[in-house]
Amino acid sequence: MSTLDQFESVFNAASREVFARQPVAIDRVLLVHDLTEPKRDDFLYLTKSFLSVLEARGKPDWELFGGDSPFGIREVLEAVEQAKPDLVVTYRDLHGAAGEWPQSLGRHVDVLTQATMTPVLVLPCPEKGNMPGHALQNIDRVMAVTDHMAGDHRLVSYAAHFTRDGETLFLSHVEDDTVFERYISAIGKIPDLDTEIAREEIKVRLLEDPIEYIESCRTGLAREGSQIKVESRVKLGHLLADYRELVEENEIDLLVMYTKDEEQLAMHGIAYPLAVELRSTPLLML
Repeated sequence: MSTLDQFESVFNAASREVFARQPVAIDRVLLVHDLTEPKRDDFLYLTKSFLSVLEARGKPDWELFGGDSPFGIREVLEAVEQAKPDLVVTYRDLHGAAGEWPQSLGRHVDVLTQATMTPVLVLPCPEKGNMPGHALQNIDRVMAVTDHMAGDHRLVSYAAHFTRDGETLFLSHVEDDTVFERYISAIGKIPDLDTEIAREEIKVRLLEDPIEYIESCRTGLAREGSQIKVESRVKLGHLLADYRELVEENEIDLLVMYTKDEEQLAMHGIAYPLAVELRSTPLLML
């Protein structure tokens, strides 16, 4: 190996993102609901059972807000501000007819996920027949999705915190094939560049970073003594279709993703289409 090649190898190794676990503390949980008292108690029991991993991590305090009497979005936000929870738990179609408008999460939840910096766990609406058999049983199969996996320590740390010891955390990254093909098409118009070589080299490079970062997550978590099994799902494809397929084929119990974007009021990137489409999948929205 030449001196130049050695330098390049050292430089590339130094520039790779290595997982650094971020602290996650869930000490206070606020459950927002619109249920009658008997249904509320049943749903609280179901939710606590589903989130038993949190009990194992530190037994959080639970607080309830809501009831079957009407309340507005502002009241929900005020309750969050007053309680100062580390996690808000609610469900789709809060204070709305379940499934009446499948194009959204419901007005209350849409605003809640964007108007507070607190992570929001959005569960399927607690209506009969609304959930597949494995939903809300436990958290054995967690998936984190993002459009830039390499270096996303916070996302991975939250996903790992919600994964039970001995169970599986899927770290997934899908590169948008439509954008990729547009760039390749542009490269094809440059006479001095070999389009096919460029296609393969760029594809390898795009997928290499998330693959190597996920391996560092696997190594880093194991070094800390974690019993979580880390699986990598990295590919070039269609964002919505491929993420939906990954969630369904792996029977994911909890999907973890970002919803906030500093540059806009609307929900971040692919998050909203996924949230709308995956109606039976619990979502941890950061």
